[in-house]
Amino acid sequence: MNQPAIADPLHTVIWPDGAKAAASFTFDVDAESCTIAHDPTSTRRMSLMTHQSYGPRIAVPRLLKILERQDIKATFFIPGFTAESYPDIVRRIVDGGHEVAHHGYLHEPMQAIDAATEAGYIDRGLEALAKVAGIRPVGYRAPWWELNWHSPGLLADRGFLYDSSLLDGDAPYRFAVAADDPRDIVEIPVDWTLDDWEQYAFYPGVTGSGVIESPAKVLEMWTLEAEAHHSQGSCFVLTNHPFISGRPSKAVALEQLIERVKGMDGMWVTTMEQIARHTKATVTEVHTHARIEVPVFPGAGAQFEPAMVRQGVLA
Repeated sequence: MNQPAIADPLHTVIWPDGAKAAASFTFDVDAESCTIAHDPTSTRRMSLMTHQSYGPRIAVPRLLKILERQDIKATFFIPGFTAESYPDIVRRIVDGGHEVAHHGYLHEPMQAIDAATEAGYIDRGLEALAKVAGIRPVGYRAPWWELNWHSPGLLADRGFLYDSSLLDGDAPYRFAVAADDPRDIVEIPVDWTLDDWEQYAFYPGVTGSGVIESPAKVLEMWTLEAEAHHSQGSCFVLTNHPFISGRPSKAVALEQLIERVKGMDGMWVTTMEQIARHTKATVTEVHTHARIEVPVFPGAGAQFEPAMVRQGVLA
């Protein structure tokens, strides 16, 4: 890039061992769960179910070989139902030294659900991952990246280190689980630009516009994003779904991207857990998020509670 990108002014991280920036390749292993959560009757559609099962059955083994060949570790966000349905695949991910993180139980719709219902989803997902692979994940990504205001407290109650569902930064940061709660967790922000769903996802009657982008175009776009994150010293987080980006030409383009990112001088390519642990151990600022309350609409105005920053202690 001829001009360096301008860094995120609110979330400053000094990376370890002289690294200039960080990158993490993440995979949401939704399999059948996301379509079932959207429409339970989708289980009657044999072709649709095979489209989704391609992820754990064909794509994940392919992706694991790519990651091994490139000698990097990735983070796999796995719904509990996927873990129960494909236990051998989850164990292969763990045996490969990759991080397994939480992604709901059945990729449930999260928007505006109550805390008790959400807690049940989280706990069922934890139970499934413990039963299948004997792990207790430290990371969480909400289905559809849809956190509720009570979600951070539920995560803190269960000992989660980090979340990756919010979209308000280019680098990880610590945030208070509630304005009056001394606890905080790490947020590793995401971006729809860096999600393969928006580029490739299509299934008739389920999702997408019918326009499936060329992997060459996607590789170019994601390379530009990685270069910008590298130049501004922030954190490049790519979200892929195996049933999408694990298909042949897309997987080839993904490996080319990995090679490019690895080749950037001082780029720390690692798991989300390692990024979160470094953030927790080195960043003292703890953020809150702005909140807007609209008691009655229209005509009653709105109440705005601004975001704030406080000082926390290092882990």
